Amino acid sequence: MTSASTRLAALRQTPQLLEGMLRGIEKEGLRVDGEGNLARTPHPAVLGSALTNPRITTDYSESLLELITGTHHTVEGLLGELLDTHRYVARNLDAELIWNQSMPAHLPDAADIPIAWYGTSNTGMLKHVYRRGLAERYGKPMQCIAGVHYNFSLPDQAWDLLEATGGTPGRGSAMRGGTIEQLRSRGYMAAIRNFTRYSWLPMYLFGASPAVSTRFLHGASHPLEQMDADTLYLPHATSLRMSDLGYQNKAQSELQLCYNDIETFVARMYKAVTLPWPAYQAIGTHRDGQWIQLNTNVLQIENEYYSSIRPKRATGRCERPVTALAERGVQYIEVRCMDIDPYSPVGISDEASRFLDAFLLFCTFEPSPHFSGTGSCSNSRDNFSRVVKEGRKPGLQLARPDGHPDTGKAVALRDWGAELLDRIAPYAETLDAVYGGERYRQALRAQHPKLADSEQTPSARLLRELRESRATLHEYTLQLSRTHCEALRDGELDPASQRELAELAASSLREQAAIENSDSESFDDYVARYQAALRPPRQS
Repeated sequence: MTSASTRLAALRQTPQLLEGMLRGIEKEGLRVDGEGNLARTPHPAVLGSALTNPRITTDYSESLLELITGTHHTVEGLLGELLDTHRYVARNLDAELIWNQSMPAHLPDAADIPIAWYGTSNTGMLKHVYRRGLAERYGKPMQCIAGVHYNFSLPDQAWDLLEATGGTPGRGSAMRGGTIEQLRSRGYMAAIRNFTRYSWLPMYLFGASPAVSTRFLHGASHPLEQMDADTLYLPHATSLRMSDLGYQNKAQSELQLCYNDIETFVARMYKAVTLPWPAYQAIGTHRDGQWIQLNTNVLQIENEYYSSIRPKRATGRCERPVTALAERGVQYIEVRCMDIDPYSPVGISDEASRFLDAFLLFCTFEPSPHFSGTGSCSNSRDNFSRVVKEGRKPGLQLARPDGHPDTGKAVALRDWGAELLDRIAPYAETLDAVYGGERYRQALRAQHPKLADSEQTPSARLLRELRESRATLHEYTLQLSRTHCEALRDGELDPASQRELAELAASSLREQAAIENSDSESFDDYVARYQAALRPPRQS
């Protein structure tokens, strides 16, 4: 048997491994008023502190809610928690709504878009100043784009299984031996390499942002076509959110991180957060005596790196992510490319979640050759870029990725997609064998019609319904968001969940106050200490 089939056979004989698989969600969504205009009100106090509430916070903008689940062993538990949190929020937004689309609602002038505020503590000010820097570097409208982040991890038994069946699949022969931390990091990095090769597929299947309001661009030049007075689009796009429409940044475009090994990844990330960039030096860190960015480096902090997937490690207070990765290795992976599903009240469907489980399992256990040269994965990046901008174009050809025997050769998206679904199918079958039923296989089967007919994709559906309804994107999304909000408010919220969320909100406000009262150093000193916490990675 091939190494892949050997690992799959072993996986089927180890159901407890898959029972230990964890998934979590971070779902963003703009607060808007009843007419769909960006809410410029403060983060509602009834939702607790954006700094310390572990379930309900904000992302880049004060108006951009982020709802966070814990980790769950089942999709039912995951989406159940996400639904409860949405119901709680919907009931406490008064006249406001959650905008159920990745591309923003009608935005005011950039000066009037509120940057997220986390209170007066040094910790809160660090988060706020970082976001000021994002506004300086990328513009405030970019802070209003929303998405779904899907976190995924496997128990350590998975890395033992990979080791027992030939080691982590890598360049040429598999890599063998090492501590559990090393095995775990190698396994997750191999999964990330495969995700990078094949991430165009979930963008084609689930991308749902082919259009944007004209107000988002505020007169800037663009390649989009006009659908109506208020809607711009690309006719074959799947996800303008993940295109270079807004995130055009020379500093980051030259930052080519390597996923061949954690050591190289950490070294390059460390360089990015310590290397000054001329354009940011020209901005400076202060204006009129106020902090406007944390530093003038390529990245202010590690989270500024914009990518479709990240290796992650939980950090302690004032600990830098790159230092935590260097010292303790990868803990889980974060998929960052999923659009808000406008047809789901919680922004992601059961079908999409189950597909991601099977897809990520496939990425982990299938052979994952190292990228060649210095970590280049240009074919994969080009494929991703092509699909988000023209994925539904008839006869679209992609290039076989680095590491494939036919690297660079053209292949039809439809053919390659069908081939990948066939390769993912055994993993969906294995998940069904563990969890019971056929829901994973059903989720996978539901993707085949989208490859056979691009009109079945959510991006095509959205454009079709815009045309048929003669509604602008804003009008269409506002009506969907109102419908979802009403359903969430009317839905049953378990009293225990209601109490838990209310108690978390109240306790988070007390926790923020305690943090603010305990500060004893200046913000300047705090920033210096935070920067000093960044330790150079050890040289191998």
